[in-house]
Amino acid sequence: MNIRKQLLNKARIALTPSTVSDVVISPCISVCRMTEDRSHCEGCFRSIDEIRAWSTADSAARLAIWDSLLNRAGLSEEFAGSVAGNP
Repeated sequence: MNIRKQLLNKARIALTPSTVSDVVISPCISVCRMTEDRSHCEGCFRSIDEIRAWSTADSAARLAIWDSLLNRAGLSEEFAGSVAGNP
């Protein structure tokens, strides 16, 4: 399965309305390596700052990270309104 498809499947789980009010799960898909320009992880598309912040981030911050990484991965169209539309 390709990386974007794995991330998309993880996003579907993380951003389902029934789970958004609970703990927001990590986008990590265990493909942990930075891009050549070091802008983001090739697996989860988070920046190094987002990866560092994740463990202490509240749900709103985690949803904002999901929004950023989906945009970075070119998958934001798949979840239009899903991230911002849920508390």
